[in-house]
Amino acid sequence: MTASLDRLCRDIGYRFSDSGILEQALTHRSAGNPHNERLEFLGDAILGFVVSDELYGRFPGAREGQLSRLRSRLVRKDTLAVIAQALSIGNHLRLGAGELRSGGHTRDSILADTLEAVFAAVYLDGGYQAVRQVILELLGKRIGNLSPDAQQKDPKTRLQEHLQARHYSLPSYTVVAVSGEQHAQCFVVECQIDDLRISRQGEGNSRKKAEQAAASLLLEELGD
Repeated sequence: MTASLDRLCRDIGYRFSDSGILEQALTHRSAGNPHNERLEFLGDAILGFVVSDELYGRFPGAREGQLSRLRSRLVRKDTLAVIAQALSIGNHLRLGAGELRSGGHTRDSILADTLEAVFAAVYLDGGYQAVRQVILELLGKRIGNLSPDAQQKDPKTRLQEHLQARHYSLPSYTVVAVSGEQHAQCFVVECQIDDLRISRQGEGNSRKKAEQAAASLLLEELGD
């Protein structure tokens, strides 16, 4: 293992028996085979399970909707990209010429995907307990700052996070009616989730308030 990868292992908190699996995790598809897409797929699932398992045990009184919101904050791409940047994963990436020219080593999406691939590599090399320890160490401060009873976000944001956590399409909002005088208008907005084939209409004295009302009704429908 190179000195560069050895330092990355120290930063991650795991020493690989098979350095080849780590090298694959750091190889973007633009650099050829074997690349990290399959590892990314596995790592995404492992991350979701480890975080869900930890939250379930840490917050025994939290409702399903609260747990889903907390998990969403931890596993979303921008969070993973920040962690990847702190680990300097971009310095270890193997990219094709085109991605190198376009600055792929600093792109959040690539960094986040690569970190997920690294989690899968740890799992394949050392098993579940090893990857659990790595993930919880990297997310430790963020998990420690979470509270299921913290001030809730607005309904539109909560609905979006609820759907993203379950890999559903994002909701669409359509104004279906506007009535009243200019100074006292009433908006009716329909919020629709295509993947679930459900929609609800909300009313408000502004488009924004009507959207929030529709999103709130859908959250109730989804049990969040």
